[in-house]
Amino acid sequence: MSPRPLLLALALAAAPVVAQTVPAGYPADYAQTIAAAKKEGRVVIYSALDTKAAQPLIKDFNALYPDIKVEYNDMNSTEMYNRFIAESAAGQGGADVMWSSAMDLQVKLVDDGKAMAYMSPEASKLPKWAVYKNEAYGTTYEPAAIIYNKRLITGNEIPHDHASFAKLLETQTAKLKGKVTTYDIEKSGVGFMFVVQDTKYFPGMKELEKGFGATNYRVYASTGNMLEKVSSGEHLLGYNVLGSYALVRSKKDPNLGVVLPKDYTLVLSRVMFIAKGAKNPNAAKVWTDYILSQRGQKMIGGPVELFSVRDDVDAEYTAASLTKELGPNVAKPIPVSSEITQYLDPKKRLEFLADWKKNVAAGSGK
Repeated sequence: MSPRPLLLALALAAAPVVAQTVPAGYPADYAQTIAAAKKEGRVVIYSALDTKAAQPLIKDFNALYPDIKVEYNDMNSTEMYNRFIAESAAGQGGADVMWSSAMDLQVKLVDDGKAMAYMSPEASKLPKWAVYKNEAYGTTYEPAAIIYNKRLITGNEIPHDHASFAKLLETQTAKLKGKVTTYDIEKSGVGFMFVVQDTKYFPGMKELEKGFGATNYRVYASTGNMLEKVSSGEHLLGYNVLGSYALVRSKKDPNLGVVLPKDYTLVLSRVMFIAKGAKNPNAAKVWTDYILSQRGQKMIGGPVELFSVRDDVDAEYTAASLTKELGPNVAKPIPVSSEITQYLDPKKRLEFLADWKKNVAAGSGK
């Protein structure tokens, strides 16, 4: 073969690899972003999703961009927020990307000017409620669920909506004494956000709170504790548990039942933004776009076992599959917007907690 055809053959063989570098539909100058990201060489992520769960995403991202090292730091959402604030105040800027289930804290950081403005090429593929100021993006679609022990709660006792859950606490108080659990809303940002949203949709919230008091309910700061204790039978019912974890576990755990309430099911979306002071802003853009892309979302709805937020993803856990299961208008996504930050105001938060405690105490007879 002469040198010219050989060079042409080599060029053609290399063409598909070059074409894959810039994702389809992205602007041509995105190649410059990728080149700059490779030069930065790393992206630092602060996340509330534990490292083990995130591994499929990190591995797949590295397959696409082997020159960009992912430095992944997982911590609870409150610790993550406080660390970011402290580093920002000190001018250290540790995180390039913030990714958290505490939606309200993430939005507050955006409103406080801590996020970089970035219109992702994937933004148009997301629901409108999941895009905020072209700075923050909802990345998952995770339902709030009721869980129960399938051996000890059976038949008509199984609650199918919020009203029947509240009724069960009222009518089976003796059986459920010390056997009902939910988040500690003073310590869990997700738990607090869920019950604030409940007050929008469930008119019987006051009676439900009294029911918690009457049954001497138990609280935890993490989903894992509630799943373990309901599965073992130490507790019988769990309220507003993160359904993405509960549904996955229930497939392998014969003791754990999961109900997605039929009146309404709250949906949380883990919020991601690029820090305004990011030291690796281009790598942060490439990571963010990957998470929002169809490929990244398929990983989220597949091996990561959360629910993908996009409608065009074929995976086990998706917004579309959840909507199909629940029926139309049942899912109530919590919007990525300033609407959800109102109870971060210390005065309003204290008033809400005081009202909650008053109703719980009334139910317990204290």
